This record gives sequence, C-alpha cells and structure tokens, in this order.
Amino acid sequence: MDVPYHIVLFPDGNRRWAKKKGLSTIQGHWEGFDNLKKFCIWCKNRGVKIGTAFGFSTENWKRVKDEVGYLMELFEKVLSDQKYIQELQTEGIRVKIIGQKERLPKSLQRVIEKIENITKNNKNFYLNLAVSYGGRWDVLQAVKKIVAKKIPAEKITEELISEHLSTAGFPDPNLIIRAGGEKRLSNFVLWQGAYSELYFSKKLWPDFTESDLDKAIEEYNKRQRRFGG
Repeated sequence: MDVPYHIVLFPDGNRRWAKKKGLSTIQGHWEGFDNLKKFCIWCKNRGVKIGTAFGFSTENWKRVKDEVGYLMELFEKVLSDQKYIQELQTEGIRVKIIGQKERLPKSLQRVIEKIENITKNNKNFYLNLAVSYGGRWDVLQAVKKIVAKKIPAEKITEELISEHLSTAGFPDPNLIIRAGGEKRLSNFVLWQGAYSELYFSKKLWPDFTESDLDKAIEEYNKRQRRFGG
C-alpha cells in the first residue's frame, strides 16, 4: 500500500461534538487536542512522515473573545505539558508552529520556542501545527519577502514562492483529510494543496479513529493522481 508522505488534517467539529454531548465548547477543544496527539502517532506508525494540522485560523480571531482566550491558554497548556513533551520525545515527533506567531500572546510564543527547540532533533514524524494561519496570508507574506529581497519579476517562479511559504522545505501534501462533514478548504494550504487528494469524513473530529485514518489511506490508494494532466 502506498502511504502518503505528507498528510494535511482539518480536525473539525470539536464545538459541535461538545454541543451534541451537552458539554462545554472548552471540553470539545480539549478532546480535539487529545485526538490530534493520537493521530500523530497513528500516522507515524504507518510510515507517514509529515502532518500539517489546522489549529487556529486567521479568521478564528473573530470568534467570541472568551473562546479565543481559552484556545490560546489551551495551546499553551498542551505545548508546555511535560507528559506531552515526553511523549513527543519517546515517539520521535518534531513540532513546528506555522502562522502569525507575532499575533500570539508572548507567553505562548515562549512556549512555542521552547517546544520547537526541545523536539528539533526528532526525526520519526514532523508535525506542523498551524496557529493564526491562513492560506491567503501565507502566499501574501511569501510575496512580501520576495519583494523585500528586490528579486526581479522575471526571476519569480512557483518554486521561489514555495521556498518562502510557511511550509518551505516540506513537500506538498499528498492527502488532505477533513473531519466534521464540511467539504471545503477554508483558506488552508491553498498553494500547497493544489494537487492533493481530498478526503472528507462525516465524523466530528473527537470521534475520528485509527480505523478512519486507514479508510482515508485506502481511498487515497484508489485514486489516480494526475497533477493536472
């Protein structure tokens, strides 16, 4: 079986899952983070090398202030949790946060710097966690970097733009999985996902299981990737 080298994940449906169970939105997000930790290990065990997960979008800043504040606290708690860090080390998982780091609380920025440094030598699996990220923002900031370098227009290529994206250095994703029943890209990895295979699961993210990942990979293997041809 052909295992995708790079999987993009939309862990969608945490709030709806909580509402269905009569729980708080906060509990839904917590369950979602817990399932993301499991997902990384499932992927690693199957030979997937890179996972890019949607954590918090540029549009999510428009949510209720209390929810945004809690999500920032939750990121900080999870990424600084010693048990979680030990799991990352044991499993050989490297973590990188992509997105507008400068918009995040200073305390979260410090936690991000620390976990990226602690896990920088891990090689079994690479997790890109997108926080305050948007696909259009990513292309825009790449263009701004290129302009700042005064690179002539005739020398600007697709490869050059890719080299200035948040995911620079990583191959484009083979497979994009979206849980939660929605069928759209929601301004995520718009450039990188141009030729990715798309897989949509009706399951809300906290209910997404290891067998659901296997179903997605099985479906991926049935596809004939044409890359526009």
